[in-house]
Order: sequence, then structure tokens, then C-alpha cells
Amino acid sequence: MCGRFAITLPPDATRDYFRYVEQPNFPLRANIAPTQPVPIVLATRDGEGHVSRHFRLMRWGFLPAFVKDPKDYPLVINARSESAAEKASFRNALRRRRCLFLADGFYEWQRAGGKALRPFLIRRQDRLPLGMAGLWETWIGPDGEEVETACILTTSSNGVMSAVHDRMPVLLEQKQFDLWLSPDERDIPEAAQMMRPAGEDVLDLVEVGPAVNKVANDGLWIQEPVDPSAPRAEPAAPPKKERKAKIDPGQGELF
Repeated sequence: MCGRFAITLPPDATRDYFRYVEQPNFPLRANIAPTQPVPIVLATRDGEGHVSRHFRLMRWGFLPAFVKDPKDYPLVINARSESAAEKASFRNALRRRRCLFLADGFYEWQRAGGKALRPFLIRRQDRLPLGMAGLWETWIGPDGEEVETACILTTSSNGVMSAVHDRMPVLLEQKQFDLWLSPDERDIPEAAQMMRPAGEDVLDLVEVGPAVNKVANDGLWIQEPVDPSAPRAEPAAPPKKERKAKIDPGQGELF
């Protein structure tokens, strides 16, 4: 499961790591939520056969092409990698429309007895960006409107993540990006082999405060570690120097 993530590295560092053609100048986002426009990377092949990577904004919430009315379809932000090839919703996207979600951290909540939930920030130990494997689709409405949508593929947790949750995003290493993003259907078997838990030495996690629970809270201050033994109280507001314009918790904006 992955319901929130962050992009806090400079745009140039993210572009250098994922090697996409465009050079967007996007702001820091520490609390990206479902239904918001999120940055992904996909690959295309031109008429001469050259493959290049491109930056694209898409709605986080996958809509298969066969959906008639989005209101009648559940919000799909994650897809189980183990069954994606068998599901009509994801089968074609897995063949032809694989992508990477750009991130450098994601959040997961641990149930701590009763209904209490403890949020954790998960990042790479080397603090490089995270390439979260995803699928994308262009949904076309009855009036011809086009909406590009995407979801994150998940797998079973590794040992580090299992302390918090039994699922985690499929995380790919840089050397795997070309094959994962390849527009060639013949690469499906090899791509499927990548959908597995991250190595035990890849990630670390730290408990953060409950401010991340609110989409309107968006700044590096929400990633500050907390003392697990300290009382957990929701802060009334972010520090004045990092306050931002109010974000609609239903939609929000990345740029």
C-alpha cells in the first residue's frame, strides 16, 4: 500500500536521475495525495526507432479505458503486481503503458493498538530518488475529454517494511529503468521479474508526526522524526515560515 509520497529533491537532481527529456521546474512537495496530479516518467519510440523518456503529469487514480463513468469506479491508486497481468483493468497497461512515479520518500501507517496509527517516512538509505513502478492509461469520456491516469504497483514487504505494513511499492533500481519503461511487449517476462520487494539494505524508515495525515500540511517540517514515547498531538498549523496556501484535500495541486 502507498497512499502518500514526497518529492523534495531539486528538479535538476530528479531529472539527472531519471534522465527524461523535459526540464520542468516543480516545487517541493512533501505530502502528495491521491487524485492530485503527480509526475511520472514514461518512454516513447519515434518513427526512426529511437526510445526516449518523458516527464508527464497524470492524475493519481487509475481509470481503465472501459470505464463509462468515473463516479461508478473506485479510486485505484495501487495495483497488486502479483495479479496485474490477470486483471482486465491492468492487463493492457502492463503490456504497453508502464511508467515510473517520481519520488524520494513515501509514507506508511502502522496500527498501534486499537485505532491509533503511527505514520512512518520511508526513504532510500543513500537518499537517492525512488523509482516506483507504475501503470498509466488515458481515459476518454463520452464527450471526448481525455484524462491521463496512473497507479503504483505494489508487492509484499521486505523485512524492513514488514515492521510497518505487509505491502510496499515496487521499487526499481536505475539499471532497471530502460527495460521497465520499454515500449516493446516482448519485454514483459523480464519486466515481470522486477516486481518484487526491495533488498534489505535499500530502505530505512523513521516515525514522523501526525501532521502528514492532513493533505493541507505540506512542507519539510512534516518529515521531522518524532520521539515514539512522546504524546502524539496534531499540530494546529505548520511553522509560519513554511505556511502555504490552503490545498483542497480532494484534489490539490502539484505545480
